[in-house]
Amino acid sequence: MQRSPWSRDELILALNLYLKLPFGKMHSRNADVIHLANLLSRTPGSIAMRLTNFASVDPYHQQRGIRGLQGGQKQVEPIWNEFISNKEQLIFESEKILAEKEKSTLERKFMETLRGTEHLKGEYKLREVKTRVNQHVFRQIVIANYDGKCAITGINIPDLLLASHIVPWSKNEHERLNPENGICLSPLYDRAYDKGFISINEKYQILLSTELKGKREHAFYSEHFGGLTGTQITLPKKYLPAKEFLQFHMDEVFRK
Repeated sequence: MQRSPWSRDELILALNLYLKLPFGKMHSRNADVIHLANLLSRTPGSIAMRLTNFASVDPYHQQRGIRGLQGGQKQVEPIWNEFISNKEQLIFESEKILAEKEKSTLERKFMETLRGTEHLKGEYKLREVKTRVNQHVFRQIVIANYDGKCAITGINIPDLLLASHIVPWSKNEHERLNPENGICLSPLYDRAYDKGFISINEKYQILLSTELKGKREHAFYSEHFGGLTGTQITLPKKYLPAKEFLQFHMDEVFRK
């Protein structure tokens, strides 16, 4: 029996999953693939194929020679282009659709994330909800990109991992949700990076600020920072930190 054509909503949900999964886990046995297949009344194999289609239009995988079926590429390409041009809107829309398919709401799914927004009203509430949901999804995408490990320490406890922005959230609206603008770090190094005590150069090597080096006599320096100078972070599975973003951090955030 021939399956019905994929709707725009279904393709958006496939993109949502594509962004959250490491490339090696986009197969029909993956629990998340099976879950989406059940939500859409499709086979896990068809979901896995759509994920491969998205990989085939993703510039990162194109450079690696990944190719998908031409028909599938044509179906997913408009959704991919929409994501590239307006990441904030499409990610938020995908989460709304996913919540509806799961017979839930954004408020229930993101209860902890949205705590404190209950009494907000109108456009202000929508903007705050959208920002928080998108930040949550960005964290999922970045952590998956780094295989669930801090790029400096290797810590693999999800509750101890953050998606650190290279170019700060407030400095570039268009790149806020770009996976190439995120590094998975544990809280100490996330804070140190955010405040410019450490940076990462275009060779993905860690730099320490002069101010931090001035703390050499303290035990915390040798324990947490002393051996980091010049060491390379653990590189992600898909999206390397964009070199222009790393340069921005070194120029504008790093305490040289």
